[in-house]
Amino acid sequence: MKLYAIGESSLLKTIRRRFTVKSKDVIVGIGDDTAVIKPSGNNLLATTDMMVEGIHFDLNLTTPYQLGFKLVSVNVSDIYAMGGRPQYLLLDIALNKNTEQSFVDRFFDGIRRAMKLYGVFLIGGDLSSSRKDIVLAATLIGDAKKHIRRSGAKPGDRIYVTGNLGDSACGLEVLKRIKQPFHIKKTIQDARYKIQDKKNHESCIMNRASEPLTLNSDLSKLGLTWNIVSPLLKRHLMPEARNPEKFIRYATSMIDLSDGLFIDLSRLCDESRVGAKIFIERIPVSGRMRTASSLLGLDAMKLACSGGEDYELLFTAPADKKINAVYIGDIVKSGRKIIDKNGGEKKFSASGYQHFETQR
Repeated sequence: MKLYAIGESSLLKTIRRRFTVKSKDVIVGIGDDTAVIKPSGNNLLATTDMMVEGIHFDLNLTTPYQLGFKLVSVNVSDIYAMGGRPQYLLLDIALNKNTEQSFVDRFFDGIRRAMKLYGVFLIGGDLSSSRKDIVLAATLIGDAKKHIRRSGAKPGDRIYVTGNLGDSACGLEVLKRIKQPFHIKKTIQDARYKIQDKKNHESCIMNRASEPLTLNSDLSKLGLTWNIVSPLLKRHLMPEARNPEKFIRYATSMIDLSDGLFIDLSRLCDESRVGAKIFIERIPVSGRMRTASSLLGLDAMKLACSGGEDYELLFTAPADKKINAVYIGDIVKSGRKIIDKNGGEKKFSASGYQHFETQR
């Protein structure tokens, strides 16, 4: 059934029924002109992110479930990057009247999955029709006893990231070659992830040992295996935000890596008015990404430095602190340089994804 046959009122009732708020701090949730929240007494954090069809996602390469999950995750990542705790979610959605109800149902399934993962409550939002493309936006409210900004880095601090870089960008390149979405579902019985080939209605468990990609001829020609591809697809389609709780007390500055290592590090340096030197050999890159990028004819290090949508955290901390994260470089007084394995230096620029620029 399409949305024009359902109507806004019925859709709102369905959403309200599915997202009953069970929090003592939410005085008024979905249904009134505004939500009413009892403040915690900590600093209040608010962030918003938008996902536009044709810019942020392609429905030929992703599913509504994955879109819902990702929309929540990217907002949670911003709250985590400020050292906060995500709490309350507002959704703004514009859909074409010919959108199927099943799309909306699966989208909200993804929203619910992410909300459960991060402990977030939906408290309101807005619905609108669109003439053509889908527009999805979320506002997330959180709190923090002590917030961390981009502007606190000091010369002598070390630069860290929380995990491998470039997996998401490589996963996107795989999807572009597959030219069809893959379903990723986490089951209760099995903590591994299932990827289902929508076209052939066959499935395969992620992380299974080196099963050849026989379901799709294009993938078979690339010589890839499920063991290589599935984690890369998941990193792009359903990224999980990184909680900084283990190192937050030491962090002097922080940013989430949404647009790429070089551009996001440059933003942090701009705000802190410092420079940085990065050791290329220390940039964490997964073996799967190296293998896949090689088979696809891509530069693994370029994906790691400029690919974007990793949603790892990049942060700085004093050099004398023991940090459980990947050390990749140092904050210096000025300049932005990358150091190769032989000690050679080269300037790096703020390369990465930027809206309103021609993308190469």
